[in-house]
Amino acid sequence: MSELVLLLLRVGFLVLLWFFVFGVVYSLRADLFGVKVRKIPAEAGSGAPVAAPAPAPAAKPRPAARAGSPATTSSVSKLVITSGPKAGLELPLGGESMTIGRSSESGLVIRDDYTSSHHARLLLRGGTWAIQDLDSTNGTFLAGKRLGSSPTSIDIGDSVKVGATTFELRA
Repeated sequence: MSELVLLLLRVGFLVLLWFFVFGVVYSLRADLFGVKVRKIPAEAGSGAPVAAPAPAPAAKPRPAARAGSPATTSSVSKLVITSGPKAGLELPLGGESMTIGRSSESGLVIRDDYTSSHHARLLLRGGTWAIQDLDSTNGTFLAGKRLGSSPTSIDIGDSVKVGATTFELRA
C-alpha cells in the first residue's frame, strides 16, 4: 500500500472514532438531563393573540365506581402518590395521557435512581385507564406483578409502583 492510502485510512479511522465518542457523550447527556423541548403556541406565527380554549360542556354525573371495577374516565379524577419521595401528592387527571419518569418532559416527574427518563405511560384506552411500561430498566409493577410493554388496564385502588414511588387512581 502506498503511504498516502495508509495516511487516509488512519485519518478516516480517527474521524470515525471521534464521531463514536461524540455520539456516546450526546446519548449520556440526553439520558441524564433530558432533551430540551421548546413549546410554541399553534398560532404564534400569525401575530394574532392566542385565545384560550373554550371550556368543555359539563357532563352528567354518574355514580362513583367502587374498588375493583375498571377505572373509567368518569370515575377517576386523580392520581394519588401513596409512598415514595412525593407521598401525599395528588394529581388531577383531565382525560389525557401522562408520561411518568425522571425527565422534565414527564407529566409526573420522579427523581430517584430506580426510575428511567421515560419509565411508564398512563393512558386512556377505550374509556378506561391503562398503564404501559416504556421498556424501563427496573420495570413497572401493577399490584405486585411486573408489566410487559403492552398497556394493561388499571382498576381503582390498584397499587402501581414506578421506581421507589407507589401510586393509585382514585375517584
